[in-house]
Amino acid sequence: MSVPAEAVGQPKKAATAAWIGSALEYYDFFIYGSAAALIFPKVFFDESDPATATLLSLATFGVAYAARPVGALFMGHFGDRVGRKKIMVFTLVLMGLSTFLIGCLPTRHQVGTLAPVLLVLCRVLQGISAAGEQASANSMSLEHAPPHRRGFFTSFTLSGTQGGQLLATLVFLPVAALPEDQLLSWGWRVPFWLSVGVAVAGFVIRRKLEETPAFERQAASAGVVKLPLAVLLREHWADVLRVIGGAVIASVSTIFTVWALAYATSDAVGMSRSSMLWVGALANLVALAAIPLWATLSDRIGRRPVFLIGAVGSAVMMFLYLWAVSTGTYPLILLLGIVTFGVVYSAANGVWPSFYGEMFSTRVRLSGMAIGTQIGFAVAGFAVTFAAQIAGPDGTDWSSVALFTAALCVPPVIAALTARETHKVATEDLGSRTPGEAPRPETVTA
Repeated sequence: MSVPAEAVGQPKKAATAAWIGSALEYYDFFIYGSAAALIFPKVFFDESDPATATLLSLATFGVAYAARPVGALFMGHFGDRVGRKKIMVFTLVLMGLSTFLIGCLPTRHQVGTLAPVLLVLCRVLQGISAAGEQASANSMSLEHAPPHRRGFFTSFTLSGTQGGQLLATLVFLPVAALPEDQLLSWGWRVPFWLSVGVAVAGFVIRRKLEETPAFERQAASAGVVKLPLAVLLREHWADVLRVIGGAVIASVSTIFTVWALAYATSDAVGMSRSSMLWVGALANLVALAAIPLWATLSDRIGRRPVFLIGAVGSAVMMFLYLWAVSTGTYPLILLLGIVTFGVVYSAANGVWPSFYGEMFSTRVRLSGMAIGTQIGFAVAGFAVTFAAQIAGPDGTDWSSVALFTAALCVPPVIAALTARETHKVATEDLGSRTPGEAPRPETVTA
């Protein structure tokens, strides 16, 4: 039986839309992280107490992660009710708008304490947007993908986030090189203003993507779920807990990209902003290649072993990377940064979109991924704030931060060890204990 050319091309279109959309959206999200570490302590907080200003600035980075679980409840509900495509478009527009507004905010010197309040409000909007972005993009690419290549096609969402982080870093390199007065007056605003182009480009790209066949079949046959959350907690509560535990692995990313950056550029180590931004840029460049390779391996040997390599390996490598930062030896920092974040962490980062998505059925997949990941990501977001406190008053206790990061890798390991292996399960049977299991009639509506 021949397959229509249009159907053959849909997996590639879905993966491309997920990659480009995630890259554009997470560009917005990650420029905030760079600014929170390098700029905002001096612009929005009290410069007379640099340590407290840095702590408060990093706390605003975590605020978006606190907003994510709330956003996930709404995004997941409507994503499983009205479809993946509409949520993908909405989240992109919301992220672009909130990021542009950050670039327009008055500083502490201009309006006093109102400045950080407005900053937090915009950061909350970023968090709500991000809550639905990855879950909708992952669901879209998974449900379009051939059954034997779901790992590869869903990994494009995470390759996109790394691309967005790389773009954000490259944009910040010339900004960070500006003279201090220009940097703090107008230079830091430019990357945020560029989000207008991000929103327009992403909107055009995602509007052209078709809804997934799996969702359309679900809506046309059994109908969509009236209350996805109720079904999710009744039938998939254990998998939701696994996703929460697994998503804590994102702490490796936030500590690497935010806390380690702040530590390396502090007076204690004395690395330049530009040199450390290049570490992140090159690590993300390597990750762009490593993520699909790890995902392809998971299509052959399974999701669990690849995810475990990333989780256990990251716990070990973060000790080595933070030690290298403490020495101030740049070649060592660059090498271990690339290996830690670009290679080892990419194993878990590349496989989790398929690993988590395959735990749920079509009718609650977006809800399950959104709620589970965003609760885990909330922990990861505030891991930066805790790391700043654990590092002590002078911010130099890197070994305690490394131990803290390793401890945060334990829940992901437990989640992987207790999960089912699903890489060979047919797409229509995902999320069910019995192949061909039909949804309960009382949970759906036409």
